[in-house]
Amino acid sequence: MDDLLVWNGRVATPVPVSNDQMFMRHIEATHHFDVPVERGFAFITETANWPRFWPGYVRLEEGSSWGAVGDTARLVTRLLGRERLLTMTVTAFERNHVVRYTSTQPGLPDASHERWFEPADGGFAYRLVVEYEPRGGIGGVLDRLLLPRGVSQAFRRTFTALERELAPASSTAG
Repeated sequence: MDDLLVWNGRVATPVPVSNDQMFMRHIEATHHFDVPVERGFAFITETANWPRFWPGYVRLEEGSSWGAVGDTARLVTRLLGRERLLTMTVTAFERNHVVRYTSTQPGLPDASHERWFEPADGGFAYRLVVEYEPRGGIGGVLDRLLLPRGVSQAFRRTFTALERELAPASSTAG
């Protein structure tokens, strides 16, 4: 079961979408941060902060916007040693709660994304979800075998970077 992802106590598995041979891939992970949900949401949704935590970030294209339904951000990332354009369109934006968006990227299947911000234990739980339908042919083999691992790795790298960026200020004894 290569499509299982366990992070911070949560397990995600693929979810079937039809009775035919294709299955929608569902990859999900959650991580708890010890800061208020308002701070986490503000930091994560501010595009100026994306270089600090987005794996493979190269640049945000001119004219990109992010913060309301219908906004589109065009993000250039480095993937497999090459720069690639990721076009993301916001489909839901509820402050301090959820951001949903769709993405297109040449050479990969279109995907749906959810970013959930849930108050928990004096901080917030940040839940990442990616769903996509593998393509047919040889691309579909890669989508079923390699892409889930890549998404899972990106989730882990994102959580690690955010842990550093959102760490509560600590006082040090002099």
